[in-house]
Amino acid sequence: MAISEEKKISLLLDDLSALEGYIYDLFVFAPLPICFVSPLGVILEANPAFEKLANYEPYAGSGESLNKLFKEEDAQSLLKEALEKETIEQKEMKFFPKGGGEKIVLAFTRKRKGEKDESVGFFLGLLDITTLKNTEKELKEAQTALLNILEDTEEERRKAEEEKNKTQAIITNFSDGLLVFDKQSSLTLMNPRAEEFFGIKKEKVIGKSVSEFSQISQLQPLATLLGGKLKKIFRKELEIGEDLILEVSTTEMKRGREHLGTLVVLHDVTREKMVERLKTEFVSISAHQLRTPLSAIKWTLRMLLDGDLGKISAEQRDFLEKTYRSNERMISLVNSLLNVTRIEEGRFVYRPVLTDIKTITESVLAGFKDEIERKKIRLKVEKPKEDLPKILVDVEKISSAVQNLVDNAIKYTLPGGQITISLKRSGKGIEFRIKDSGVGIPKKQQKRVFEKFFRGANVMRLETEGSGLGLFITKNIIEAHGGKIWFESQEGKGTTFCFILPAKRKN
Repeated sequence: MAISEEKKISLLLDDLSALEGYIYDLFVFAPLPICFVSPLGVILEANPAFEKLANYEPYAGSGESLNKLFKEEDAQSLLKEALEKETIEQKEMKFFPKGGGEKIVLAFTRKRKGEKDESVGFFLGLLDITTLKNTEKELKEAQTALLNILEDTEEERRKAEEEKNKTQAIITNFSDGLLVFDKQSSLTLMNPRAEEFFGIKKEKVIGKSVSEFSQISQLQPLATLLGGKLKKIFRKELEIGEDLILEVSTTEMKRGREHLGTLVVLHDVTREKMVERLKTEFVSISAHQLRTPLSAIKWTLRMLLDGDLGKISAEQRDFLEKTYRSNERMISLVNSLLNVTRIEEGRFVYRPVLTDIKTITESVLAGFKDEIERKKIRLKVEKPKEDLPKILVDVEKISSAVQNLVDNAIKYTLPGGQITISLKRSGKGIEFRIKDSGVGIPKKQQKRVFEKFFRGANVMRLETEGSGLGLFITKNIIEAHGGKIWFESQEGKGTTFCFILPAKRKN
């Protein structure tokens, strides 16, 4: 049966109504914020997604102007462009929801046309890209920071490379020999100077331990000196052949508290030792040459003073006695010089016997009795509270050491001063102590006290006699007996010298 025209129209109207309902439902439930905008820029209708983005109450978006959601100039630009073009694919804009805040959105438009093809406004769709833009910004900032870090790292790497090359150049051209050992005492670096000293190429020894050095003939002396565990050494002499003497020192390399290895420094002292030997030989020869005529003068003067060559007047005796004393000082100086050369050459002979240090001290003091009385010095000898054991020493040498200390105390103590001497047990040894109230030693010069020919600046002004050799000889005597010597001093308040001798008994 044929459908009437009226029925067809009714069905078409029903379909159109259903389609409109479908389109409206799609508009309402679409997740993309959408609104209809009039040619004047007024929102005619907005879907819930748009109202939520704009922070509007439901159905409150209608009638609002775009100028309230965008900057005015941006809103007018969007309006003009949307009405002139069929569509705007995407336009990035700043969106300002009601109540404050700011979002970044992409705007999409499509022109709406009426029955006569005239513009009746446009559809506006928005895509919130705020999170995306913030993430993009963070990524750019992170990228910039990463690039800066990479640039800084590259700069630091370049600087480190420069420092490494500079350090390598210093090591290569260093005038001293250098050996670097790691934590396991294996050799990791040997500079050209060290190769030259030992006549060996580094390729043959790098990676070898100190103990393995003993198997290499050129390095045997060094291996013996260093020991298997690289013991601490400071300025120890190492003779390599007849024409090379090295001064060896070791230094621990640390980073914080971490042990990284050991640095061995080899300093060539061949020339210094040769000059020192020549000086010692010169002093020895000169002293020996002076000793004979001085002895002859001494005995001649003694004969004159004793009247063996005839009677002399009081005035002549006075002159001869002054000359005799001056000659004695010269002989004492020559003897001191000879003792110094013997010490340096290792020829200072010791003949130890079992003796009492108290007896030696009393004997020495007896020889200074007249000088002590002349200067009116108060001498106090503190006797030990217990009997001291006899010790094995060279009586002549220890007497000389005590004599030098007593002589200095008397010499540098002003008239009316005081000297205190004491002997006592100290651990497994015997301690000798002599304290004076003299001029003292300047603090800046105290480290040089035991050097050859040293005399303090303050005592030079006193014009006292002295060669500056007594304490050097004394120190060597005490240390040769296995003892230790030290002092305490304050300028203008006196000095205290102490030494300890081990109480060794003769088998």
